[in-house]
Amino acid sequence: MSENVVRLHKATDPPDSTAVTTLTVVPDAPTARPVPLWVRSGRAVKHAVTHERTRSTGRAVVRHGLYTFNGGRIVTRRAWDGRTGARYERMIRAAEAAGNLEAAEEWEERLQRFRAARHHRRMDLLHSPVDAAKGVAVGAGMSVGVLVALGVVLAISTGEVADVVTPLSATIDFIALLIRIVQIVWGPAVTIGPFLALLALWSVGRKQHAAPQWALPANVRSGEGEPITPSIVVKALRDLGIAPLKNAIKEMGDAGASMLGPITIAGCGVEVDVTLPSGVATDEVQKRRRKLAENLTRHEHEVFITIPQAARTVRLWIADSGALDEPIGPSPLVTDETLTADYKKGKAPWGQDLRGDAATISLYQRHLLVTGLSNQGKTAALRALTLWLALDRSVQFWIADLKGIGDWAMFDGIAQVLIEGPSDDHVIQATEMVEDAVEEMNRRIEERRRDPNVVFEPLIVVVDEAQLAFMCPVIGDDKRPYGGSKATSRYFMAVRKIHNQGRAVDVLMWQGTQDPTDQNLPKLVREGAHTRASLVLGTESQARMALGDKAVDGGAAPHLLRQGLDKGTLVVASDGIAIPAGQSSITVRTHFIDDEPAAEIAARAKAVRDGVTTLRVVDQDEERDALADVAAVIGDEARLRTNEVLKRLHALDPKVYGDQWTNDRLKALLEEHGEEPKKSHGVMVVHRDHVARALVNRDIDGSASAAQ
Repeated sequence: MSENVVRLHKATDPPDSTAVTTLTVVPDAPTARPVPLWVRSGRAVKHAVTHERTRSTGRAVVRHGLYTFNGGRIVTRRAWDGRTGARYERMIRAAEAAGNLEAAEEWEERLQRFRAARHHRRMDLLHSPVDAAKGVAVGAGMSVGVLVALGVVLAISTGEVADVVTPLSATIDFIALLIRIVQIVWGPAVTIGPFLALLALWSVGRKQHAAPQWALPANVRSGEGEPITPSIVVKALRDLGIAPLKNAIKEMGDAGASMLGPITIAGCGVEVDVTLPSGVATDEVQKRRRKLAENLTRHEHEVFITIPQAARTVRLWIADSGALDEPIGPSPLVTDETLTADYKKGKAPWGQDLRGDAATISLYQRHLLVTGLSNQGKTAALRALTLWLALDRSVQFWIADLKGIGDWAMFDGIAQVLIEGPSDDHVIQATEMVEDAVEEMNRRIEERRRDPNVVFEPLIVVVDEAQLAFMCPVIGDDKRPYGGSKATSRYFMAVRKIHNQGRAVDVLMWQGTQDPTDQNLPKLVREGAHTRASLVLGTESQARMALGDKAVDGGAAPHLLRQGLDKGTLVVASDGIAIPAGQSSITVRTHFIDDEPAAEIAARAKAVRDGVTTLRVVDQDEERDALADVAAVIGDEARLRTNEVLKRLHALDPKVYGDQWTNDRLKALLEEHGEEPKKSHGVMVVHRDHVARALVNRDIDGSASAAQ
């Protein structure tokens, strides 16, 4: 195969005059076949028909046409219901379908009264023409007489006899004017009247959304923000997939709303009681909470189902769309500096219930348990109650913070004992603190025996992160374990003793724990608390551990809260808080009090006290293991921002980790052992795994140095 070579430099040899240049003619590409006119027309028609503007126009035409047509049906039905007993008959069928014979009898009595009144009105119509004729004749005669009398008075006044008929003629002229006006207006009224009637029917249909879902506007079709009406609730119940409920509602016809009580505004939502028909259990509706919420165009967390005292009844609380994601505002402890506390008679401002009312709780002689998953607001909820009670100068506090990152540091000067730290040594100290509380309780009991009228100052024993105490593996010199849930466990038995007898002498046990299990929160301990509150949990079994079977069977569902989104939302079971009649629990959105406002409230509490010397049990040595402290303050977090690590180190020991500790020093500490902070989403963080490796590297280096 020959190739044509194209040279890029000018040839020096003269061209060969005998060479022949061959020209290759490249034909033009064949033109595309013309598209037939009928195909192009079809494409244009298809594009025009399927265009969004055309579809929107079509939906609008159908929607407004059906508004008018269905509006006429609605008005006709209302008129028919008003003139006949059809409404009462529907109510009777609905009551019979629901198995409510008493309601059926009541509606039947109303129907009989309606028929009797209608018969009486019809009988009156037989006499009404004669009565009406007599009334018209008498009325006309009296009117003429009055006008003539006015004319006589006018004639006497003016001296003209003709004025006798002046009032009568003026009245006749006025009547003629009215007739003339009616004659002028009647034509346009007859022309415009039908259009006004159609407009009225259209308005009725539009208000009732009387059109198919596909024809409705997008905002109405999506249901966002749609108000809850009886028809919407009945439809949502009908579509739950419960066959007996669906069949009963079908038999009720359009009167399915007879199952519903009044729909009342309740805070940022509405509340309604639903009496279920015979054959439908309340737990069948509870198990379908998500489906019911979606049928109501709500998210699952925006619908709460509880069981009141009435038989075969469920109580639905339905939030306004997005309302539960809005903050509830600051605590009265922060906004009202004049607020005081009263341990015996007062109630702590804890937050708001779902109705938007203030949720206050009595702490008088009540043991307390607050639990939930990690980082959901457990410490903040427990600390808020403690801050309020600290404003009562008579209350004493012994506090063990087994997280040890400074969340309870503001109680230095308020609490008589303050333990801060996550190590086994701190757990041992916390256990001994609770055992000391048992001795104090026994001393008070003995004193009460000698003098029944003696009054003791309340002693609140607070243990935050109590799961560390139950899980502590250390065994004491007496061969008894500090942790565990057996009769030999020191912490477990001390808490049990306070639960059994402490309330009588005002020695109370408050505990905060996370992710409850039978191992880190034994059954006897959790059931000993008078007030049990739970943040979001992972499973229903954990919810039963936290609140008890009665509360969960009655509708309490902390396991259905949203982790990370419902921080600070508690489900509370207690007789110290106002719970709606028939319910066993209440959902509370607690106020969040940050560290700085908490310190200000604590300062007010110190001001009302005579002065308390706090036994602060923390490591005070200047020589600290900085790397181990970094690992301790990170705790269970996978990673933590460097400024948060420095903040926690400062809270752990302000003297050692003062202003001289910066990001550079923290970075140098980790780099010294082969690790360093990394960036995550543009922010410097310290990884827990990196710190663990740094500790391992240090130990390996130390062992190698010792071997040499």
